[in-house]
Amino acid sequence: MQREFDLVGFGEPLMEFAEVERAGERLFLPGLGGDTSNVIVAAARQGARTAFMGAVGDDPFGRAFLDLWDREAVDRSFVAVPKDSQTGIYFISYGPDGHEFSYRRAGSASALVKADDVPADLIRRATAMHVSGISQAISTSACDAVFHAIRVAREAGTIVAYDPNLRLRLWPLDRARAIVDATARSVDLLLPGLDDARQLTGLDDPEAICRYYLALGPAVVALTMGKNGTMIATPERVEVIPVCKVEAVDATGAGDVFDGAFLASWLKERDPFAAGRYANAAAALSTLGHGAVAPIPRRAQVEKFQATGAVD
Repeated sequence: MQREFDLVGFGEPLMEFAEVERAGERLFLPGLGGDTSNVIVAAARQGARTAFMGAVGDDPFGRAFLDLWDREAVDRSFVAVPKDSQTGIYFISYGPDGHEFSYRRAGSASALVKADDVPADLIRRATAMHVSGISQAISTSACDAVFHAIRVAREAGTIVAYDPNLRLRLWPLDRARAIVDATARSVDLLLPGLDDARQLTGLDDPEAICRYYLALGPAVVALTMGKNGTMIATPERVEVIPVCKVEAVDATGAGDVFDGAFLASWLKERDPFAAGRYANAAAALSTLGHGAVAPIPRRAQVEKFQATGAVD
């Protein structure tokens, strides 16, 4: 059956303020972030037909997201804007050990989303849906909404992709482990990071982690391992895709770019190993600029980089 959208995202958009130094002063420049929104924008820039669902605040930040999705050709007709609600925000600071995040999201429009707010019709119109552990961690009602969205997707034959994206500031590890494992049993594509997966599974070896998650039910596990590349695992095959080396400036959102590029490629070709190579290239290019959205590359840039190693 032909679906209207290749990929729909469900989650928490966040206004971003990134620290920069200008004329000897440290300033925070605004940007747009939130993991699932980043994923959908990344997929859209690779040519996927995308949509977003969820909620943003009735404030200038929420309107900025609506404008962003319009610019990126992401359908946002199912995004709610509850009256007098607020959009969550986060701050990025930089130091010797990389970036550090601070969040202000309690009571945000996204945190107040409930299962009844999930637009089932949109999910049925999509080939795939992407959700995140962060959206499950921000509130009980949002967690219920994610599980409900997954149930709708399973009934509709919509593929489900999931990034656990562990944030221990949002929930305790034992609860995160239980929720992530329960979710992994209902998804088709699992996209964890190695550090998160080690905490969630108690395992150290990347292949053992992939085997653990494959046993729960996903058809594909794409385990990002930082400088050690990405391990792509299916029940029949495991392969490590080497990292693409660039002079990185800021890794903020690189994991989200990987997810969006991986899903756009996989939905087009259904080859997880080719998708892993493509997504590694896209994620590397996204580290060449500051912030989550601005440096996300488009398909032509990724394909040129893969073919020639040239960076625009």
